[in-house]
Amino acid sequence: MSKSIIFGYARISTMKQRIERQIDNVKREYPGAVIITEEYTGTTTDRPKWNKLVEQIKKESAKGTDITLVFDEVSRMSRNAAEGIELYEELFNMGVNLIFLKEPHINSRVYRDKLNRQIEKLTGTGSKATDKLLDNMLTALHEYTIDIAKEQIEIAFQTAQAEVDYLHQRTSEGVRKAQAAGKQVGRAKGSTIETKKSIEAKKQIQKHSRDFNGTLSDVDCIKLIGIARNTYFKYKRELKAE
Repeated sequence: MSKSIIFGYARISTMKQRIERQIDNVKREYPGAVIITEEYTGTTTDRPKWNKLVEQIKKESAKGTDITLVFDEVSRMSRNAAEGIELYEELFNMGVNLIFLKEPHINSRVYRDKLNRQIEKLTGTGSKATDKLLDNMLTALHEYTIDIAKEQIEIAFQTAQAEVDYLHQRTSEGVRKAQAAGKQVGRAKGSTIETKKSIEAKKQIQKHSRDFNGTLSDVDCIKLIGIARNTYFKYKRELKAE
C-alpha cells in the first residue's frame, strides 16, 4: 500500500488579506492536511516555502508517494495565469493530485480521468506501425488535455481579476459617495490604531524606559521588549503626546 500525503498551501500578498480564511477552508474539506503558509508582497518574486514544498513533493513522488495538493483557489497557487499554467503542468506531469476548492472544474483529476478514458481505448495491436501511431496519439491526447486545463486556468484567473476589479470599483464608488455626503472616510489625520501588541509594548516602555518610570536606556528597552527600533520610537512619541 502506497504512502499518501495531503498538503494545503495558503498564501497572502498584502497585510490587508487574512490567511486564516484560506486555512479554514482547506481544513474544513481536508482536516488531515499539512498546511504550508506564505506571506509576501506582490513585489517579492521568491517564495521560499513554496519552493521547499515543491522539492519535497518531487522527492516523495519519486518514492511513489501519492501527493494531494489543496488550494483555496487557483490564484493562491501563483500570482498570474502564465505562472499558474506552468506550475499546473509541472505538477500534473509529476502525478500530483491538484485540488482547487473554488474551481473544482480545473482539479487535475478531472483531466487525468479524461486522459485515462482515452488511453483505455487505445490498446496495443502487435503491429509496430499501428502501435507507433497509437503512441503518437497518446502524446497528442496528453498535450490536448493539458491545453484544455491551461485554457480553464487562464479563464479562472481572468474571473478572479474581474471580481477584484469589481470590488475595487464598488469600494471607490462608496468612498466617493461618502465624501460627497461629508462623511469621514478612513482614519482622521493624526489618529492612531491601538492593537493588543501596541498596548502591551507601550506598557513595557512606560515600565522600563528611563523617560517614564524605568531605568533602562532606549537600546536596552528595544532589546528587552523585542520590537523594531522605528516602532519603539513611534510608540514613545505617542506616549508622550497622550
